[in-house]
Amino acid sequence: MRRHSKKKKVAVVALLVLGGLYFLNYSGFVQMGPASWLKSTPRALTWQVERLVSRESWVERGDFLLLNVTYQLLAGAPPTQQKFLSVGLSSVKRTKGSYLVPTLQSLFSQSSPEERSSMVVVVLLADSDAIWTINTVTEMKVAFSSELKRGQLVVIHVPLDQYPPLTGLKRNYNDPPDRVTFRSKQNLDYSFLIHYSAGLGQYYLQLEDDVLSAKNFLTTIRRRVEEQNSKRGTWAMLEFSTLGYIGKLYKSAHLPLLARFLFLFYQEMPCDWLMGHFRELMTQREPIIFKPSLFQHMGMFSSFRGTYNKLKDKNFEEGVYNNPSADVYSNMSTYQKNFPKLAWEAGEGFFWGRSPEKGSHLTVVFLTATVVTGILVETGSGGKDLLYSAQVELGQDVVSSKEEKTCKEFRSVGALENGRFEMSEVDKKVRSASWCLRVLVTEAQKDWVIIQKVRITTKPS
Repeated sequence: MRRHSKKKKVAVVALLVLGGLYFLNYSGFVQMGPASWLKSTPRALTWQVERLVSRESWVERGDFLLLNVTYQLLAGAPPTQQKFLSVGLSSVKRTKGSYLVPTLQSLFSQSSPEERSSMVVVVLLADSDAIWTINTVTEMKVAFSSELKRGQLVVIHVPLDQYPPLTGLKRNYNDPPDRVTFRSKQNLDYSFLIHYSAGLGQYYLQLEDDVLSAKNFLTTIRRRVEEQNSKRGTWAMLEFSTLGYIGKLYKSAHLPLLARFLFLFYQEMPCDWLMGHFRELMTQREPIIFKPSLFQHMGMFSSFRGTYNKLKDKNFEEGVYNNPSADVYSNMSTYQKNFPKLAWEAGEGFFWGRSPEKGSHLTVVFLTATVVTGILVETGSGGKDLLYSAQVELGQDVVSSKEEKTCKEFRSVGALENGRFEMSEVDKKVRSASWCLRVLVTEAQKDWVIIQKVRITTKPS
């Protein structure tokens, strides 16, 4: 009997405790009201309940780890249909000058109407100075009224109260506090910008607000993406500039992760360091960098403290590079490893030959017949090693020997002047497809010669 009475006592005590807890919770719920009670519920618990209720994959939905950001639309409107490319850049008030409008002018002017219709540029004005923001928006509305109307340009702002703490942060790398605040806020700016841009384009291009663009950069990016997608393996980031956070391309599907990654680690290190870690976490071990670079840093003064910044990308070429595949030969003696093909290929390489004789040449043999529409030949470096006397020729009917290939017949299209040759509408002079391009020396010279680049534009034959 005693055992049963003890069990009854324990049961009664347990019921009383549960009843008391229930009463306290219920009374609290009544006093606070349903809305207040939900607000006081820890977010982690609410997140778990939502995921348990929904059977749909939270990864597929793409709304995982929501960033509760309030955006202010200052000008333009996001397109109703997804574009091929969304381009994002963030801008703040600078103590010395502004490069934002020239950057946007370069982006649009270097793109054809078809290219502009395939992209949307998103600008985040990320400064808390209201007067600067109003003046900047006004200037952009005047300069880019047609792009705003067509949905090719969108201007947004995120109020400062949406940001997490920006002071009292960890001083990694012994950076001074103002430097830590600057780079941490920049990470958050990019996080909010990327979060907004997700879904606007199939691919996302990150730029800064002080860059120049190469002509037809979108077409080049499209071609590079197609080439990369045709290869085995996956990629997370393609680089079209070697500098900072300029010219980095991502798949839109990865943007939610990238935005949250920058947000979570915003105080740890600069954004261009974080992006390397993100790439590796997305299982792309090595950088994929394309040359020539499509974007050049033009700002002379940094947005941080207005310090002088002379950073330049040596691989940038403002004109589009679309040289077709070809073999390149020369009978000039080559200095060290500056081989003839370096003048034809993209990048900072060049051909460097010893004193040329009359009849010396650099000959490009195309792998397929090519209709040449434009030719550019640049020689010399710093005013030295120029090719003083030479003509540019196009040839037909390829012939081969043991050592090299060339063409049977050549036709001159013009001569170099001051070590340079440039010609457009070449196809109006040479209407048929060509197999060779030759730079032929017409007078001997004692000076060595550097052929910096040989570039052509083409059209389908």
